[in-house]
Amino acid sequence: MLKGLSITPPILGRISIGKVVEKNGKRLPEKDDQFTITSQVQSKDGWVPHPLDETLRKEQGGKIRNIPIRLLFNDPELNFRAEYSLFDRSTGRPLCVGDGQNCKRQTEEGIKSFPCPSPDACPLAKGNACKPYGRLNVALGDDDPLGSFVFRTTGFNSIRTLSARLQYFQAISGNKLSCLALELRLRGKSTRQSLGTPIYYVDITPRSGLSTEDMLQQARQLDEARRQAGFDQEALDQTAKLGLGNGAFEESEDEGGDVVEEFFSAAPVSDSQATSSVSATPQHTTLGQKLEAKAEALTFS
Repeated sequence: MLKGLSITPPILGRISIGKVVEKNGKRLPEKDDQFTITSQVQSKDGWVPHPLDETLRKEQGGKIRNIPIRLLFNDPELNFRAEYSLFDRSTGRPLCVGDGQNCKRQTEEGIKSFPCPSPDACPLAKGNACKPYGRLNVALGDDDPLGSFVFRTTGFNSIRTLSARLQYFQAISGNKLSCLALELRLRGKSTRQSLGTPIYYVDITPRSGLSTEDMLQQARQLDEARRQAGFDQEALDQTAKLGLGNGAFEESEDEGGDVVEEFFSAAPVSDSQATSSVSATPQHTTLGQKLEAKAEALTFS
């Protein structure tokens, strides 16, 4: 295994509740009130729809609001990873990832660890540069039990709801999360901040037509069938955990460009922002050096 390379679940496609559109010569993210399922291929018109998208769209009258899923792992944090993330807006390169207590940051001397005060208290996060960023991997259909579709989000509502649901379902199922018949469900809410405009976020529920009791009973049966067939879920979880922990950052620079365009494009990180609170940093230093200098200043503040 290549050291420093995060081994993520194999991805077959994407799930989103928005898209990137071109306006006045700029490519900007645009929110939506439905799911879209795409392949991993882009054309001049955007991401190419996955065949499952058309199937579910026909079944649901034009707009996809529910997607039947299964999870790959029993550990909630393997299915859904979320942390505060800072990207270089010009290259898509991950620069800093933290959990609100500690962070890993790219510096000229390599990856270093620093305290993570969360975006509200971190000067590097000014201008919405650092956001909570989550990735959920789910299996669609039965063709590839180890292949997944990824849903990415920087929304607090989706991150909070998905984290809670996965932990609750793991608890009530007796750690049989991967055997539950679930579905992604799009929900809407309005807040004072949204001025009455609906905000859409993603939830996970028992699959339509199933009660919680029925879902749990089916999960026990599937778990027993898998064990008899020799399917070792515990070993799969352990292997996935080792793979994800093999690298400091989950996104590569290649993938980071698409992530930045869709989720982090509102307020680009610039050299002037990086040096605004580090008066002793020379103007010719690189962005990585400036970030490191700011991090050291934070450590002793």
